[in-house]
Amino acid sequence: MRKRRVLIPAVALAVAMPAALAGGAAATPAERPPRADAVARNAIQLVNPGFEDGLTGWRVSSPTGDAAAAKTEAGGASSDMRLTHWAGRDYSVTTSQRVTGVPTGWWTASAMVKSGGDLDATELWLWCGDGRAEAGSTVAAVTEQDDAWVRIAVSAFSTGGNCTVSVATNGGAGAWANVDDVTLERGRATRDIRGGDLSSLAKNEDSGAVYRDTDGSVADPVDLLADRGMNLARLKVWVDPADGYNTGARVAAAAARAEAAGMDVMIDFHYSDRWADPGAQGTPAAWEGAPPAEMAGLLAEHTRDVLTTVRDAGATVDYVQLGNEINPGMMWPHGQTWDVDPDDGVSAPQWDNLAAFLTAGHDATREVFPQARTLLHLTNINRGIDSLTWWFDEVTARGVPFDLIGLSYYGYWHGSFADLQEAVSTLSDRYDRDVIVVEVAYPFTLDDDAPAAGNIIDQPSELVAGYPATEAGQAAWFRAVQDVVASAPGGRGLGVVYWEPAWTAVDGGGWDPADPTSGNAWENQAMFGFDDRLLPLVAAELAPDPTR
Repeated sequence: MRKRRVLIPAVALAVAMPAALAGGAAATPAERPPRADAVARNAIQLVNPGFEDGLTGWRVSSPTGDAAAAKTEAGGASSDMRLTHWAGRDYSVTTSQRVTGVPTGWWTASAMVKSGGDLDATELWLWCGDGRAEAGSTVAAVTEQDDAWVRIAVSAFSTGGNCTVSVATNGGAGAWANVDDVTLERGRATRDIRGGDLSSLAKNEDSGAVYRDTDGSVADPVDLLADRGMNLARLKVWVDPADGYNTGARVAAAAARAEAAGMDVMIDFHYSDRWADPGAQGTPAAWEGAPPAEMAGLLAEHTRDVLTTVRDAGATVDYVQLGNEINPGMMWPHGQTWDVDPDDGVSAPQWDNLAAFLTAGHDATREVFPQARTLLHLTNINRGIDSLTWWFDEVTARGVPFDLIGLSYYGYWHGSFADLQEAVSTLSDRYDRDVIVVEVAYPFTLDDDAPAAGNIIDQPSELVAGYPATEAGQAAWFRAVQDVVASAPGGRGLGVVYWEPAWTAVDGGGWDPADPTSGNAWENQAMFGFDDRLLPLVAAELAPDPTR
């Protein structure tokens, strides 16, 4: 198990329920539970949801005799007070409130939280009725990185009766959580997209990579990931790559394979011959020298040709990403958003050209797959929300058509969970688009596999505070990102795509398309270990409702 658990009664352990639901003495008197029919139809007003009146209305229980581990303190998220769980020894404590007469339907409990000291120690539970199928839980993200509040949410289906909202901490000495602003509202928080970028898989397999199930048996990695719950494959496309991978034909085969395994397909157009990101947005060599208007036509033709090839292979494309991490624009300098190279003779931003390029890609997509949703992808959340709204204000002012917003989020580079949640909520509200986090990854070790290439993340100082480079740390971080996105205010975070879960170290599978010996600096962030086995903890987090 990912977290250290203290001994609790066998009945409670068997169903993994919060302590308050398994019995135990109340440390504070609970007032009569609020009735749903006495409040607004779409929300139930809990008693003392912000803990301004101490623990009034809440029941505290602890099978380990640590009821005093639950208390109220100054310093809430939006008010003066907060709930705190903490003990100096291994402990288990639950603070809960029961609501009667909850109407039939999906209900969501949410809370503002901060936590630390242990992985996955504190969970928010919503329990409706008497059956396990009517309960849900989500874990409080570790916020040691910046000690900022984040919202978490969990849903359960009520058949018309009673529901209990609980904050349960079950962790080691020093594990702590702060909680405020608990709500219970109609609706459902879901992690609809649980994807993986499988772009390097074909090259890896052709170079001799082997993939194994957790028991060591050789298996198809796409089937393995799909069986665990991965429901979308993201596949990048280059125009004329030196190694012949990530071409239209290669992507078509990969898309058909993913769809056969039950996944949706996202095509990620880089509009380059190689990697495109904020530090490199090279124009395809075959398009150099063309005027921007002609480049837009070439881009449309390339988009149309690739998608037609995918369609002819029998696969359906559900999402199309127009450019990759294009904060500085793409196809430099013709579509730049600032002067990326003072020596190239083009100093001004080229927003009109960029708008024409993106519109051409969108329109070409609609010709081949009218139902596909187009997506614009930015990164560098850590630079502040204004660095993102500035960009989207420019393209929306020019009428660029697109359906979704895509973000990259690597926690060791791109800020905190609070930064991510702010980006999801602000962008979805401001531009009336849903958001997908299309790139995330985290290491399960800092060691380097053979052949060695030097890992991108290889020092403890580079990690997100509170999340070690272990299998448990990787899994907990991945789950936290998914929960933060799904719980973002506004409810428009669709899900998360893990970057290159199957890119393991193998001779010939290097990152540079022009250099087969270049190596892989990301294999310690894959979902397969150095023994080629699927890592069970992180794979479990691909399930629609991961078991704790």
